[in-house]
Amino acid sequence: MMLSRRLLLGSAAAVPAAGLLSTGPAYAGPRDTSSELLAEWSEAPGTHPLIPDISHAGYRGGERPRAPRTIARVTDFGARPGSTADAAPAFNAAVQYAGTHGGGTIVVPPGVYRLDSPIWIHWSNVVLKGSGRDRTILHFTRPLEESYRPNLQPSLQSRWSWTGGQIWVIAPERKAKSEAEDFAASEGWLLGDTLAEVSAASRGQRTLLVSSTANLAAGDLVVLETDNPADAGVLKHLAGDVPGTADYDWPVKAPQLTTGSAGQYIQYATLQWPVRIEAILGERLIRLAQPLRYDLKPSWPSRLRELGPTVHDVGVESLTIRNELKPMTIHNRHPGANGLCFQAVHDCWAADVRVENCDLGFGFTTTKAVTLTDVVVGGRSAHHSFACRMQAHDNLVDGFEIEAFAVPLPTGALHHGLNLEGLSAGNVWRRGRMAEGTFDTHRAMPFENARTDITLVNNGRVGGSAASGPLFGARIAHWNVRITSGSPYAIQLADVAPRSLTVGLQGLTSDSSGLPRDFQGDLENGTFLLGERPAVRDLYAAQRSLK
Repeated sequence: MMLSRRLLLGSAAAVPAAGLLSTGPAYAGPRDTSSELLAEWSEAPGTHPLIPDISHAGYRGGERPRAPRTIARVTDFGARPGSTADAAPAFNAAVQYAGTHGGGTIVVPPGVYRLDSPIWIHWSNVVLKGSGRDRTILHFTRPLEESYRPNLQPSLQSRWSWTGGQIWVIAPERKAKSEAEDFAASEGWLLGDTLAEVSAASRGQRTLLVSSTANLAAGDLVVLETDNPADAGVLKHLAGDVPGTADYDWPVKAPQLTTGSAGQYIQYATLQWPVRIEAILGERLIRLAQPLRYDLKPSWPSRLRELGPTVHDVGVESLTIRNELKPMTIHNRHPGANGLCFQAVHDCWAADVRVENCDLGFGFTTTKAVTLTDVVVGGRSAHHSFACRMQAHDNLVDGFEIEAFAVPLPTGALHHGLNLEGLSAGNVWRRGRMAEGTFDTHRAMPFENARTDITLVNNGRVGGSAASGPLFGARIAHWNVRITSGSPYAIQLADVAPRSLTVGLQGLTSDSSGLPRDFQGDLENGTFLLGERPAVRDLYAAQRSLK
């Protein structure tokens, strides 16, 4: 196992080999390594070489969502619990009523409701609220392939294996564009006009020099868009610029990420990071609400753009999404017995929601600042319990459980667990229990994400297309993780992840991640407190306390 000796801690001194960086048994001296690391991070939160800044994850940077006033019940529109009639038209009519009247909460009284097609939430400020996940059950009788439309790739793999929901939060314009493209092209933001060009800046900066602030205002959520040139300089940077990034054959091994490869996904032609403007400081200066996640260079032109048509402040609360129990298919042929999907939306939430008998439980596709609280995936085996993909940023899953499958995985199927992929950054899973699945970093180089304060068996598998390139970008943190099976698979990062760290992995009986290594040479990462419970038990909570 190769571990870096070059981690910089404190002001400017390198840590001695016998210091914080563990190459064997965890450091057993009196020093509280986790507290030292946190204190060091707090000195410059956006620039630590290993620790991601996750303090801004979640709804409006970590605020508690507040539901709008109740304006109707689904029963006012004809839905009847216990009825054999399809309640989907009534649910959609209720949602439309709330949306077209400026928003509001639609209450779903206790009972079991039959729905033969999805619920579409196309409007902002709409909340669908049940009476508790054990009391309000939405029973979906058909998967998306049957109730909405087929969604097959040329390989016959179904895209419903990793996106789409029985409750689907998506702007109508985004839905219409996907349908017009037969779901074969873009999935993310429908960006609007360029508001300003952005000058060079360094990771961790919050003050930016722009061409003009005339079209900007404090409080605006804009998209910082950065070109991804063919020299793969941006990609190397997101992987921490470790030595192995220079030797990696980006066009051949990562064509979906690499400009000029002839295989690049349209979603990866630019980096797209939604960020709120905190203040206008002058005719050409702005301050962002959170630090930059990566450098901006003259050779990587950057600009601020309008977000375009989207949806925000949508909540789904206190109910269960139950799919009709049908056998699980082989891998990636799933028909879309899914749960809740957020796509190209921001500042939304779900709380006290359970998904049963699903292919995909909870999906983030190109989202910003969505919070899931006290959510559960259960029933028969799943493909993705959670999927976070296509440049989904700063989302928070706070209190979650993946239950033991009532019906196990069939031959030819896979369960992943906590999925991260597609240049996604700033996402957090915390306070979790997993009887199924692993920490699935699913290629296309997610970076600056964390899983913290989680107990799991660790029995899932990592996935991702071979054309999507590296499994890991820089600054992935696995912090205070308790593994009951002893397996380090996909969780111990020391041999695979550049400029990343593990702190307080407990219960391991071996060392290797079991994953293929993308970058050769020194990965400049660190392992701390191996086998010990860290004093700082939750990285997200600790960072929030220091804001």
